[in-house]
Amino acid sequence: MSIERQAERDAIQAAMARLLAGTPTRSSGALTVLQLAAEAGVKRWVLTHKHPDLRKAFEEQRQAANGVPAAYQHLQGKVADLEAANQRLRAENAELGERVDIYAQVIHALTVKVDQLRRQPDNVRQLAPRAPDNAS
Repeated sequence: MSIERQAERDAIQAAMARLLAGTPTRSSGALTVLQLAAEAGVKRWVLTHKHPDLRKAFEEQRQAANGVPAAYQHLQGKVADLEAANQRLRAENAELGERVDIYAQVIHALTVKVDQLRRQPDNVRQLAPRAPDNAS
């Protein structure tokens, strides 16, 4: 194996370790072959054509990590909890929105009824003034 080829392999293996550890230095850190090549400082074709065994090893390790770098795997549980909370809050928000709609309909119906009653003079009765209390 040539020195250049061995240097490429070493660079790719070091890049694999950095990406899987979540500590990229030259790429976005995404667990993709393209980002592995960028992290290693080689062209993608070098990785896919000259070193397919390393590409395959990387893809297997990525699959084992569920596509999430090790440095971020502890966040998976938090993400799941937050997504569940988000779903619950969206459901509550939808329910409250329905209540607001119902309340708006009731308020409108009552407003219409009050306006109708105010327009009918025979519905209004004058009350006699109340006599003052002389209990002192």
